[in-house]
Amino acid sequence: MGLSANTIRQIVPALSLAALLAAVFYLQPRAMSYVGLNLLFNLAVPIALATLAQMMVMAVNDLDLSIGTFVSFAACVAATYLQTSPVLGIAILLGAVAVYAALGVIIHLRDLPAIVVTLGMSFVWGGLAVLILPAPGGSAPDWARWLMTSKPPLVPMAIVASVLIALIAHLVVMKSSFGVLVRGVGGNARSVARSGWSVIGIRAGAYALAAVLAILSGIALVGLTTSADANIALRYTLLSIAGVILGGGEFVGGRVSPVGAVIGALTLTLAGSFLSFLRISPDWQIGAQGAILIIVLGLRLLLNRAEKREKRP
Repeated sequence: MGLSANTIRQIVPALSLAALLAAVFYLQPRAMSYVGLNLLFNLAVPIALATLAQMMVMAVNDLDLSIGTFVSFAACVAATYLQTSPVLGIAILLGAVAVYAALGVIIHLRDLPAIVVTLGMSFVWGGLAVLILPAPGGSAPDWARWLMTSKPPLVPMAIVASVLIALIAHLVVMKSSFGVLVRGVGGNARSVARSGWSVIGIRAGAYALAAVLAILSGIALVGLTTSADANIALRYTLLSIAGVILGGGEFVGGRVSPVGAVIGALTLTLAGSFLSFLRISPDWQIGAQGAILIIVLGLRLLLNRAEKREKRP
């Protein structure tokens, strides 16, 4: 009995990560160790959190082009105010979460394209990051540095944290009533509204949770780098979108997979090392990652067509 298209869709992200990891081990056998895995997945946690933040926005059929600059802003706050004046730093970050929730409300009420609104906000977050930290510097909070550099036995912290993040995100998005409502808004907002739920409130909640995840991404990044920069996470915008797509998510319909998104983020993290081991110039690596994404999207199209054929009587 053959596998269905939906089943294949769910296992493709894990198979892709396993195949890429096997290729890395083949090219560099020394990577098959605690230290090697730690180096390979060192930046996986902040990328995974940023990817989940993007996933929350995509779950309600929107797209956030400000994730990268917002993570940079959060990193700058973490490396300055959160270190020297924790109460003020927390207040700033809570204010940023409120702004994100307000964006979700405004986009819904005015029926504005989320791409345009978030693109505009990317300049706002970028400007605030520069005002907070005009030059690279600052220092990571001690607790963030300790957490991100701790060394659990057997498996590196990056992998342990990624697994825990994936499990928690799965419970919140796929098992909780809030997650069901968020995906319901992405799938059929009118049906959710007819059931008596506030679509505006759900969208605001999805945006607020995306902001919280992006803030955690910024803090995790500072914990790894020990300092911050206004441009430290600009590439996270495209990486987060690619991670969601690689993990089985869709741009519309509320079809997302938290576990798949984390796997997609790990795959993208590993792809950089894989291309380096192939001695591909950094100038070409972004193009190569784009080619990988195009191939995955092409495969997704074939799976969608196969799934539609299966549903036909």
